[in-house]
Amino acid sequence: MDETEFWELVDSAREAAEGDPEEHADLLVERLVQLDPEAVLDFARHFEWRYNRAYTWELWGAAAVLLGGASDDAFDFFRCWLIGQGREVFEGAVHDPDALADLLDDFDEEIDGDGEELGYAADEAYEQLTGTIAPDLGVPPAAPEPAGAPLDFEDDTALAERYPKLWERFRS
Repeated sequence: MDETEFWELVDSAREAAEGDPEEHADLLVERLVQLDPEAVLDFARHFEWRYNRAYTWELWGAAAVLLGGASDDAFDFFRCWLIGQGREVFEGAVHDPDALADLLDDFDEEIDGDGEELGYAADEAYEQLTGTIAPDLGVPPAAPEPAGAPLDFEDDTALAERYPKLWERFRS
């Protein structure tokens, strides 16, 4: 599976789910079980690589603004959700987290920002196909700490200065 196929699966499931994160994950599993197990593992590798790439203080700060705070788990689930938003949103956010203010049509912190189930979609599909848990993907683990300079998520002034567009659109 190449990168284009990965994003096509993510996008087709998201569009069919019409914004429902749980439905998005369910539809993704349905699409993945139509593939062979090795293709599902390839999908999982693409997902894991992007999940690790998004492990930055800058994105964590953007998640904190969008969600009104973001614990370790909330940021993990946010990164899964971010991948689920597709290539344009993901790449734009990784490049400039404040750009999420322009990239997101709307954002409801009650249902958006939590893609926990998306993070398990490939594992679930692999297990359905093979009856076994997925093997190690061979993807290097994420760094023990996010990339970049740490941010104080409790400092609203600093967050508003660092993420002016996000703050203006979602917190003011």
